[in-house]
Parts: sequence; structure tokens; C-alpha cells
Amino acid sequence: MVTTYSYLLPLAGLVTLQSCHSGARKSNKDAKPLNIVYIMTDDHAQQTMSCYDKRYIHTPNLDRIAAEGVRFTNSFVCNSLSGPSRAVLLTGKHSHKNGYTDNTEGALFNGEQQTVQQLLQAGGYQTAMIGKWHLGSTPTHFDYWTILPGQGDYYNPDFITPEGKIRREGYVTDIITDMGIDWLRTKRDKTKPFCLFVHHKAIHRNWMADTSDLALFEDKTFDLPANFWDDYEGRIAAGKQEMSIDKDMTLIYDLKMLDNQVEDHYRTLYVRKNDTLGTYGRMNTAQKAAWNRHYQPIIEQFKKAKLKGKKLAAWKYQRYMRDYLKVVKSLDDNVGKLLDELEKEGLLENTLVVYASDQGFYMGEHGWFDKRFMYEESMRTPLIMRLPEGFNRRGDIPQLVQNIDYAPTFLDLAGLPIPDDMQGVSLLPLLRGENPADWRKSLYYHYYEYPAEHAVRRHYGVRTERYKLIHFYQDIDSWELFDLQEDPMEMHNLYGRPGTEDLTRELKTELGRLQLQYDDPIRSLNN
Repeated sequence: MVTTYSYLLPLAGLVTLQSCHSGARKSNKDAKPLNIVYIMTDDHAQQTMSCYDKRYIHTPNLDRIAAEGVRFTNSFVCNSLSGPSRAVLLTGKHSHKNGYTDNTEGALFNGEQQTVQQLLQAGGYQTAMIGKWHLGSTPTHFDYWTILPGQGDYYNPDFITPEGKIRREGYVTDIITDMGIDWLRTKRDKTKPFCLFVHHKAIHRNWMADTSDLALFEDKTFDLPANFWDDYEGRIAAGKQEMSIDKDMTLIYDLKMLDNQVEDHYRTLYVRKNDTLGTYGRMNTAQKAAWNRHYQPIIEQFKKAKLKGKKLAAWKYQRYMRDYLKVVKSLDDNVGKLLDELEKEGLLENTLVVYASDQGFYMGEHGWFDKRFMYEESMRTPLIMRLPEGFNRRGDIPQLVQNIDYAPTFLDLAGLPIPDDMQGVSLLPLLRGENPADWRKSLYYHYYEYPAEHAVRRHYGVRTERYKLIHFYQDIDSWELFDLQEDPMEMHNLYGRPGTEDLTRELKTELGRLQLQYDDPIRSLNN
């Protein structure tokens, strides 16, 4: 039987706010300038925030941001990878335009190009960057900065400052939050508006919890996702990845089963040089003692069980979920600490507080951890905002938004012009409760990092409100088409099936339009 798919797309014009923007408070010259606090985490899945999904964990402080402001229900990234997402944030441009397409060794972000912090600084704002930078180069146009080298460490992390490298004792999420609070209290000029970026290492691999949270979730058993045992039929690139919980999640580095009888090719990332280096090795004596008290009984139980096959994969999933959620708990606590400080200092009502992740993450869907693919779990990213006085919108915002929109939004909030070459648009109309009729109806995505870790092939695509079309290229040439309404888990590739010809043609036309609009030279491969 041939199924005919509805394919007509609403007009997908990009809302043209750059030319008509009027700033946040230009109508009231006596109003205090608005501050911006942007909190970014790494690899935080929407599924593990209770304001989005209540299955796994309660996150009261993140929920507070959403309850006192807005929750974006269709928030996406344009390249699901840490460094590129950060470059998009700073420039308001897709990866091919800002020049930072992947995390490969030696990649450097060009800080001399136009950035949001540069424009804010020129407009009278103080700018500060604290935490994970992950762009290779030295931060530019920040009045204050202190950053983690590369991925950073969970315990006793090093930081790079303008004066050199320093090491701080403690747990990284606590440290970054405390440094942000210290900047608010002692290091800023309190006569000027500010934009503070608080960038956490959490919840990046290898999901090392604070010692105070190690016992959490150990009594919970999590249901396997419905597509955990996905066989990737009809999805060639999905079958070639190396991010499987079953096959690719390591026992020591990822799951902390440190023992001489356990093999792990990433062992030296966890511990080396007589227990002094590695994510575990750099702990101090007290931290290691607490860590060992928790994990040693689990290691002994694991060795005794001698699990194999599906039983081992299911065990890995439980350990992964527990470790990941413990890190989320600490992150949520620290978000609460920062919100309390803003309230104490009388800043909450005059500050836009934004919480986002650099991308989404797989919590066992398709049998995976990590991100990268254009599939929903990694292309989606949490985005919640606590709004300052004067912005009365509350609840959910359903429009399609993307991380190219953050920089224009911050400039618009500050009452500053949005450069015409920024590819995103301001979200302020949505925050005011407006529903622009010409808001975008489709999103563009392009992932570049291959060959590389996890073996996710290069691909680009278009996502509309209902459909998604993806083209995998370079060493393979494969198209995928999904009806997100009928197949939200993206298990059934419709590309080439009878009855989808018109839909495919329409989506390819829209894909080409977006590639032309964003000036991506890859468009020559569409045919």
C-alpha cells in the first residue's frame, strides 16, 4: 500500500528583526540597563530536567528558572558539539561562518572576529567568562576571565587566567559557581550593567559526582529506553557510530570499575603516574577515600557477577544513569546558589537569567551516550529563561529557536544594534509575548567532525515542525527522512519510499533555501 504524506510547508521566511529592533527599554530612558547571566552546561539532556521530563530526577532550581520565566519547547543547536556550539553562541553565526566547525586537535577559535561580548563591551557592558571555554584560543573582549584548559577536570581543576595557570582544590561545579559569585560581589564595577557567562564542565563525560552525592540514585532502577536495542535498520550512518553503551562505554574511565582485572583502553585517562594524574588520580587523599568507600563494593559485585552480552549492557546503562544524574544534582544545587546570590544582591529583577546546554545528549536512546547526530535527543537542547521586570511572558514558548539566536537576543536586550551579518534573530519578541507571523518554520543543521572519536559521519539537514531530512556525506552518501509526528523516536527512514516523492522534493528545496540563506557552500552536494 502506498502512503501519501502531507508535505506542504508553511512559509519559512526568517523573521527580520535585525532591521526593526528597538532595544529592550528604549521607551524608558530612566530604566536601569538590564544585566545578563548566561549559565551553560555541557551535554545536559532535556530528559534530565524535571521542568522538561519528570521520569528521572527532580531539579527544583532549574525548574525555578522556568517557573519564573519561560521554557522553550523547541530549542535546538546547529552543530551538536561542544566547541562549535560555544563559537555559535559568541558569534550568532553557523559553524561554517564563524570558522570553528569541530573539536579536532589544534582547532582555534578566531577571537578577532566580531563577537557578542565585544559588542556588549563597546556598548558599556562589563563582560566576564568563567569556566569551560573549550575553544583553543585565549578569550578576547572580556573584562574578566578564568577558564578551564580543554575539557577541565571534575576534581581539583586547573584554571587558566591572564596571569597564568592556577589549581583550585574542590569540586569543579562548586568552584565555578563560587568564582561567579565572587565576581558579582567583588570584581565588577557596580555602576555598570554586566554580562556574566558561567560555563560549567558538568555534565560532560566521565560523569564524576561530588563525593557528597555519591550515594544518590543507587536504590533506583531505570527502565531501558524503548529503542535501547535499536538495530539501525535503514539508517546506515547510525549503524556505523562508536557511541554505544553496550560496545563503546568503558568500564574504568566511564564507569569507575578500577581494578587490575578490568580492561579499559582509556585507563590512563582515569589514573596514571602512580595515582597522581588522570580524572581519579588528581583527587586528594580525602576525596579518594570517599570515592573508594563508595565504588569498591560495586567493583567487587561487578567482578563476581561476570556479566556478558545484554546483561552487561543493561548493567552499564544503570551505572551510567546513576553517575550522570548525580552530576546533575550538584549542578542544580549550584544553580540555586547563584540564583540566591542574585536575589540577595537585588539583581534578579533587573537581570535576564538564561540556562542552556551546549547541546543535548543520549540517555540510552538508540543504545547511545554522547551527541553529534541530528536526531532529536542531541539536536534539541534545554533553554529556560528567568525574565527581568517588564517581560511578562510566562510558560512555554513553542516557536523553533536555535543557538544562533542567543547573541542577537543579548544585544537586543542591551538596546544595542544587531549586526546584519549575524545569522540568528532576537528572541525578545517571544519574551514579550508576541507571536510573529513570519517566525521561522525550519532549522538548518551541519555536523563536521569525522573522522574522529565516535565515528559519526558528516551530515547536514533541515528540520521543520513535523519533518526532518538528513544527508550523510563524505565517505558515505545516504539520505534519511523522518515524520516526527508519527515516528518521534526516528526509527523508520522514509527516504525513497513510495508516496514520499513530493515531500522529499519540498524538503530538499527548503534545505537548499536555508543553505543559500546561510551561505553554506556544501549546498552543491544536494543533488
